[in-house]
Amino acid sequence: MKINWIGDFCIRTAVRPGGITITANRDGLLSLAEICRALADEPEGSHLHLDEYNSLEEGSAELIIERTDG
Repeated sequence: MKINWIGDFCIRTAVRPGGITITANRDGLLSLAEICRALADEPEGSHLHLDEYNSLEEGSAELIIERTDG
């Protein structure tokens, strides 16, 4: 699966009481939309791991986005 990262993206995730927060600049939001679009064309069970070592800001919680048909 090819992901087209947009411009100068910045994405941060945090686990907080009551939920998970995803904070992103405009390019980050467009990049997340591109990830979702790309996963929509993949088979069920396809997924992508994002963390501070490959795309998220330092200190971010790992984020796994997975395609399901259920």
